[in-house]
Amino acid sequence: MSSLTLRFLTILILGFSSVFSYGAELMKPVGPVLLTVTGHLQFTNNPDGKAEFDLTMLNAIGLKKSVTTTPWTDGVNTFEGVLIKDVLKTVGSTGGTLLKITALNDYSANMPIEDLDKYNVLLAMKKNGKMLRIRDKGPLFVIYPFDEFSELQNEVIHNRSVWQVKSISIQ
Repeated sequence: MSSLTLRFLTILILGFSSVFSYGAELMKPVGPVLLTVTGHLQFTNNPDGKAEFDLTMLNAIGLKKSVTTTPWTDGVNTFEGVLIKDVLKTVGSTGGTLLKITALNDYSANMPIEDLDKYNVLLAMKKNGKMLRIRDKGPLFVIYPFDEFSELQNEVIHNRSVWQVKSISIQ
């Protein structure tokens, strides 16, 4: 391996590992901020006590997939993104029982934190391999595994499935 390649890999690994640097601040976003997390959290990267994430930082958390139908899309789709519970681990969530999830248009919905473990709720960034754009309900879309649990087929859960997500407040 060339020294330039080795140096690049070292910088890349250190950058990604700083996303998970416990007891310190998170790395700062370089690209546009896609998600802001506030509330009960230990690790921040903003002087206002917020955790802000760009696309690289979200990808570094670890991507997961959910294959499901939704009331808003045609047929079965493959959604890819981060588990919301993994975002909470990354910011060192210190409690709370509720998440207030807010969209770009300021629509918000409350989600019990217990949903995160029970259903592995995804914060999707891609649908069928393509990045979600604002007009496609992106850049972030809360996806429950609707096809795995019949109890998710109701208006309460549908209302929690916020699209165009901009922020999560841990309450």
